[in-house]
Amino acid sequence: MENNKKFDVIIVGGSYSGLAAGMALGRALKQVLIIDSGKPCNAQTPHSHNFLTQDGKTPKEIATLAKQQVEMYNTITFFNGLATNGSKTDNGFEIQVASGEIFQANKLIFATGIKDEMPTIEGFSDCWGISMLHCPYCHGYEVRNEKTGILGNGEYGNELAKLISNWTNDLTLYTNGKSNLTPEQTEKLKNHDIKIIKKEIQKLEHKNGYLQNIIFKDGTKAEVKAMYSRNSFEQHCTIPESLGCELNDEGYIKVNPFQETTVDSVFACGDNTTRMRSVANSVAMGTAAGMMASKNMILEQF
Repeated sequence: MENNKKFDVIIVGGSYSGLAAGMALGRALKQVLIIDSGKPCNAQTPHSHNFLTQDGKTPKEIATLAKQQVEMYNTITFFNGLATNGSKTDNGFEIQVASGEIFQANKLIFATGIKDEMPTIEGFSDCWGISMLHCPYCHGYEVRNEKTGILGNGEYGNELAKLISNWTNDLTLYTNGKSNLTPEQTEKLKNHDIKIIKKEIQKLEHKNGYLQNIIFKDGTKAEVKAMYSRNSFEQHCTIPESLGCELNDEGYIKVNPFQETTVDSVFACGDNTTRMRSVANSVAMGTAAGMMASKNMILEQF
């Protein structure tokens, strides 16, 4: 690819949200570069759900078909690599990739997702996205009525336990140590037959990512088929922050309803902007970002 080539829009991140933004821009006849390093955060997830027409497909199946359809638009170019730096120029923006190449654009869209930070519990990362889950709306139906656990404590553990009780009557809250629940929260959970276990967890026994038992530090164990946890995270890409994009209190990129960040001509979409982590939501946000970026350019050039 020619070095220093100028595009209308550079999209950093080529998973669902980035591809949706690319399709919207391609259909608006804009010259687009999609930079993607090929490491989607849901690569370990066996199936995707709650996305009309795609329910039960693997993430790879959906992404492969999406890319094939986006590639049909001849104004869209793909670059396989990692975006490492970004800067504002007199005429727009520059994005540098790990190989050293630099690309220019009038506008940027970041669809870079987030990186989950895994607890230091043996087996946790092996099960993440398979039987250690983040969202009941994505995966709760598949483990309905199963022996289910929640890894959490305090207000977060209490709220998640209440939510997950919709999918199973066999539910246990594992606080992994001393409980931070209030007496009122503890009483209400027990009244709904939600057990509370305060033992510290040593490891998770699993088979190919499918949970079997929780092993506690005292040597005892508890059978479990699925668990929910809301992990801390960090932004997968720090370029938006380096350009001046603000983050909200939770650590997501701050955007308005049009997916515009706090920096003019910079958009963000997908998991890097919201806790609503689903393929359907990512696609919707990406489509909105692509449409608004193209609309802004059309009106600016009129």
